Amino acid sequence: MSDQDLVIETVRGLLTRHEPFDPTPERRWDARLWSALAEAGLTGVGLPEAAGGSGGELPDAVAIVRTLAAGAGAVPVAEQLLVAGPAVIAAGLTLPPLDEPLTFGIADGVTAVPAGDGWTLTGTATDVAWAGVAAHVALLVTSPDGPVLVLLPTAGLTASGAVNLAGEPRGSLTLDGVQAQGAPLGEAQVRELRAGFALARAVQLTAALEQVLAWTVQYAGERQQFGRALAKFQAIQMELAEMAGEVTAVTALTDAAVQSLGHGEASFWLAAAAAKVRAGAAVEVVARLAHQVHGAIGFTQEHKLHHLTKRLWSWRDEAGSELVWSRVLAQGLLADGPDGLWPALTRAV
Repeated sequence: MSDQDLVIETVRGLLTRHEPFDPTPERRWDARLWSALAEAGLTGVGLPEAAGGSGGELPDAVAIVRTLAAGAGAVPVAEQLLVAGPAVIAAGLTLPPLDEPLTFGIADGVTAVPAGDGWTLTGTATDVAWAGVAAHVALLVTSPDGPVLVLLPTAGLTASGAVNLAGEPRGSLTLDGVQAQGAPLGEAQVRELRAGFALARAVQLTAALEQVLAWTVQYAGERQQFGRALAKFQAIQMELAEMAGEVTAVTALTDAAVQSLGHGEASFWLAAAAAKVRAGAAVEVVARLAHQVHGAIGFTQEHKLHHLTKRLWSWRDEAGSELVWSRVLAQGLLADGPDGLWPALTRAV
């Protein structure tokens, strides 16, 4: 068993002791699951030990995020391992303790002004993942001289109670007069950060889509109708095949985007765009057909299917919708003119 397989089995073992649930105002996240992950050193995987992480490689962090997404774990691990943690390190900022949840947000409505050794923030950061849960937040904000990544503790900040369809916190933080440490970012760094956020959601979407397909195939094989399993009916077989085709395409593009990290900012930018667009588009097909095959039972609160389909519908629109990233993808593919279209297309997919 490889080290990555061991990590996956460890996360799966923790998930079996922490059943998925719908976050509520009283229980906004799975604090017990987070504590178990932190105790096992899994909330710092993929981040260098010299910076306070647990070491390991990016594929190990991706494997953790995928496993938690498939298990509907209500914890901000994707934001910490794949977005905020790497961004903080790349910007030269001090990584906060990784046994405390760290999240990320794009705060176009917040302005940063230099103040001594730090920055003074003005404005409201909206739709911040796990606002009110995370102990620290890394925000991409604007300044008179360009983009800035700021890092600040959330103690003392009040988060609104907004949530996504799955009930995960997506509140707003009012930051008027708040002081934070930060670092200016160049255009290439901003693009990589935005692409990393999109890829994090694509990784989660991919894992959830794969799990929804697996559940649907299993249900179709077990559920009897008119004396035979649903999977024996040609109409159901066609729906399962369509779902499988969607999931296979998404997995291929997401894996390619993960592998493109470190191979040039432009290559990663387009690969992440392609993965996010394809994953979002697959949600409509896979979620619809999964509920269609499951029938009425799939819509009940007691059935497990909704834990992932509601997350799919939510994550699809986060970190940039298909429209946003389709425009990015089109502009990138056409940047070198007609003669460069095919080479650019093959690099992206």
